Amino acid sequence: METQNDSSVMVLVQAGDSAQLAILFERYNGPLFRYLFHLTRDRQLSEDLVQDVFFRVLKYARTYDPNLSFSVWLYGMARNAYFDSLRKRKSEVTSVDLNEVRSTEAMPEELMSRKQDAADLQRALNKLPEDKREVLLLNRFHNLRYEEIARILKCEAGTVRVRAYRALRELRERFCELRGERLYDA
Repeated sequence: METQNDSSVMVLVQAGDSAQLAILFERYNGPLFRYLFHLTRDRQLSEDLVQDVFFRVLKYARTYDPNLSFSVWLYGMARNAYFDSLRKRKSEVTSVDLNEVRSTEAMPEELMSRKQDAADLQRALNKLPEDKREVLLLNRFHNLRYEEIARILKCEAGTVRVRAYRALRELRERFCELRGERLYDA
Protein backbone atom coordinates (compact mmCIF):
# COMPACT_ATOMS: atom_id res chain seq x y z
CA MET A 1 0.00 0.00 0.00
CA GLU A 2 1.37 3.38 -0.99
CA THR A 3 1.87 5.93 1.75
CA GLN A 4 0.03 9.17 1.13
CA ASN A 5 1.84 12.44 1.64
CA ASP A 6 0.63 14.83 4.32
CA SER A 7 -0.90 17.26 1.86
CA SER A 8 -3.03 14.64 0.10
CA VAL A 9 -4.23 13.28 3.47
CA MET A 10 -5.15 16.80 4.56
CA VAL A 11 -7.09 17.33 1.32
CA LEU A 12 -9.17 14.28 2.25
CA VAL A 13 -9.75 15.78 5.71
CA GLN A 14 -10.82 19.03 4.04
CA ALA A 15 -13.28 17.04 1.92
CA GLY A 16 -14.94 15.78 5.09
CA ASP A 17 -13.13 12.48 5.69
CA SER A 18 -12.21 13.22 9.30
CA ALA A 19 -11.08 9.60 9.81
CA GLN A 20 -7.98 10.50 7.78
CA LEU A 21 -6.90 12.77 10.62
CA ALA A 22 -5.71 9.62 12.42
CA ILE A 23 -2.93 9.26 9.82
CA LEU A 24 -1.70 12.79 10.47
CA PHE A 25 -2.03 12.29 14.22
CA GLU A 26 0.17 9.17 14.04
CA ARG A 27 2.79 11.05 12.03
CA TYR A 28 2.88 14.24 14.08
CA ASN A 29 1.75 13.38 17.60
CA GLY A 30 5.30 12.68 18.84
CA PRO A 31 7.10 15.56 17.11
CA LEU A 32 4.43 18.07 18.15
CA PHE A 33 4.53 16.82 21.72
CA ARG A 34 8.34 17.23 21.85
CA TYR A 35 8.12 20.73 20.33
CA LEU A 36 5.44 21.82 22.80
CA PHE A 37 7.16 20.10 25.71
CA HIS A 38 10.36 22.02 25.03
CA LEU A 39 8.32 25.22 25.06
CA THR A 40 6.15 24.48 28.09
CA ARG A 41 8.34 22.11 30.13
CA ASP A 42 5.04 20.60 31.30
CA ARG A 43 4.08 17.08 30.16
CA GLN A 44 0.34 17.34 30.84
CA LEU A 45 0.01 20.76 29.26
CA SER A 46 1.93 19.58 26.19
CA GLU A 47 -0.36 16.56 25.81
CA ASP A 48 -3.39 18.84 26.11
CA LEU A 49 -1.95 21.24 23.55
CA VAL A 50 -1.32 18.42 21.06
CA GLN A 51 -4.97 17.45 21.39
CA ASP A 52 -5.95 21.09 20.94
CA VAL A 53 -3.81 21.34 17.80
CA PHE A 54 -5.54 18.38 16.18
CA PHE A 55 -8.93 19.75 17.18
CA ARG A 56 -7.91 22.98 15.44
CA VAL A 57 -6.78 21.02 12.38
CA LEU A 58 -10.33 19.72 12.06
CA LYS A 59 -11.91 23.06 12.88
CA TYR A 60 -9.76 25.05 10.46
CA ALA A 61 -9.21 22.39 7.78
CA ARG A 62 -10.74 24.67 5.14
CA THR A 63 -7.92 27.20 5.68
CA TYR A 64 -5.21 24.72 4.64
CA ASP A 65 -3.64 25.45 1.25
CA PRO A 66 -2.45 22.17 -0.36
CA ASN A 67 0.22 24.12 -2.26
CA LEU A 68 2.00 24.95 0.98
CA SER A 69 3.87 22.69 3.39
CA PHE A 70 1.53 20.85 5.76
CA SER A 71 4.17 20.74 8.52
CA VAL A 72 4.60 24.53 8.40
CA TRP A 73 0.83 25.00 8.68
CA LEU A 74 0.65 22.47 11.55
CA TYR A 75 3.59 23.91 13.52
CA GLY A 76 2.11 27.39 13.06
CA MET A 77 -1.12 26.08 14.55
CA ALA A 78 0.83 24.49 17.43
CA ARG A 79 2.61 27.76 18.06
CA ASN A 80 -0.70 29.62 18.18
CA ALA A 81 -2.15 27.03 20.58
CA TYR A 82 0.90 27.47 22.83
CA PHE A 83 0.60 31.27 22.92
CA ASP A 84 -3.15 31.04 23.48
CA SER A 85 -2.50 28.78 26.48
CA LEU A 86 0.11 31.24 27.80
CA ARG A 87 -2.41 34.03 27.70
CA LYS A 88 -4.93 31.85 29.55
CA ARG A 89 -2.66 30.74 32.35
CA LYS A 90 -0.31 33.78 32.40
CA SER A 91 2.90 32.30 33.82
CA GLU A 92 3.10 28.95 35.50
CA VAL A 93 6.23 27.31 34.16
CA THR A 94 7.67 24.24 35.85
CA SER A 95 11.03 22.63 35.42
CA VAL A 96 11.11 19.10 34.06
CA ASP A 97 14.01 16.71 33.48
CA LEU A 98 14.36 16.00 29.73
CA ASN A 99 17.15 13.42 29.91
CA GLU A 100 16.26 11.20 27.02
CA VAL A 101 19.85 10.31 26.22
CA ARG A 102 20.00 6.53 26.30
CA SER A 103 22.54 4.06 25.03
CA THR A 104 22.50 0.31 25.53
CA GLU A 105 26.26 0.02 24.97
CA ALA A 106 27.50 2.95 27.06
CA MET A 107 29.56 2.51 30.19
CA PRO A 108 28.09 3.89 33.45
CA GLU A 109 30.59 6.77 33.54
CA GLU A 110 29.78 7.68 29.95
CA LEU A 111 26.06 7.46 30.65
CA MET A 112 26.40 9.78 33.64
CA SER A 113 28.44 12.21 31.58
CA ARG A 114 25.83 12.16 28.78
CA LYS A 115 23.00 12.68 31.24
CA GLN A 116 24.86 15.58 32.86
CA ASP A 117 25.56 17.10 29.43
CA ALA A 118 21.89 16.73 28.46
CA ALA A 119 20.74 18.21 31.76
CA ASP A 120 23.15 21.15 31.42
CA LEU A 121 22.10 21.69 27.82
CA GLN A 122 18.43 21.63 28.80
CA ARG A 123 19.03 24.10 31.64
CA ALA A 124 20.95 26.38 29.27
CA LEU A 125 18.15 26.10 26.71
CA ASN A 126 15.56 26.93 29.39
CA LYS A 127 17.49 30.12 30.25
CA LEU A 128 17.24 31.43 26.69
CA PRO A 129 14.59 34.01 25.89
CA GLU A 130 11.51 32.36 24.42
CA ASP A 131 12.03 33.66 20.87
CA LYS A 132 15.58 32.28 20.69
CA ARG A 133 14.59 28.96 22.26
CA GLU A 134 11.74 28.56 19.80
CA VAL A 135 13.94 29.11 16.73
CA LEU A 136 16.44 26.53 17.99
CA LEU A 137 13.72 24.02 18.76
CA LEU A 138 12.14 24.31 15.34
CA ASN A 139 15.46 24.22 13.50
CA ARG A 140 17.61 21.80 15.48
CA PHE A 141 15.05 19.50 17.10
CA HIS A 142 12.33 19.48 14.46
CA ASN A 143 14.57 19.89 11.40
CA LEU A 144 12.60 22.72 9.84
CA ARG A 145 14.41 24.89 7.33
CA TYR A 146 14.82 28.62 7.91
CA GLU A 147 12.27 29.38 5.18
CA GLU A 148 9.68 27.15 6.89
CA ILE A 149 10.37 28.71 10.28
CA ALA A 150 10.04 32.17 8.71
CA ARG A 151 6.54 31.27 7.50
CA ILE A 152 5.61 30.00 10.97
CA LEU A 153 6.98 33.11 12.70
CA LYS A 154 5.73 35.43 9.94
CA CYS A 155 9.11 37.03 9.27
CA GLU A 156 11.93 36.84 6.71
CA ALA A 157 14.23 33.81 6.39
CA GLY A 158 17.23 36.12 6.93
CA THR A 159 15.74 37.20 10.25
CA VAL A 160 15.42 33.56 11.28
CA ARG A 161 19.06 32.89 10.31
CA VAL A 162 20.22 35.80 12.46
CA ARG A 163 18.04 34.68 15.38
CA ALA A 164 19.34 31.11 15.07
CA TYR A 165 22.96 32.28 15.01
CA ARG A 166 22.44 34.53 18.03
CA ALA A 167 20.48 31.83 19.86
CA LEU A 168 23.24 29.26 19.31
CA ARG A 169 25.86 31.72 20.49
CA GLU A 170 23.85 32.54 23.62
CA LEU A 171 23.14 28.84 24.25
CA ARG A 172 26.86 28.13 24.08
CA GLU A 173 27.59 30.97 26.52
CA ARG A 174 24.95 29.81 28.99
CA PHE A 175 26.09 26.19 28.70
CA CYS A 176 29.67 27.19 29.50
CA GLU A 177 28.49 29.36 32.42
CA LEU A 178 26.54 26.46 33.91
CA ARG A 179 29.59 24.21 33.71
CA GLY A 180 31.94 26.84 35.06
CA GLU A 181 33.96 26.73 31.86
CA ARG A 182 35.59 29.61 30.17
CA LEU A 183 34.28 30.50 26.73
CA TYR A 184 36.94 30.82 24.07
CA ASP A 185 36.05 32.41 20.75
CA ALA A 186 38.25 31.15 17.97
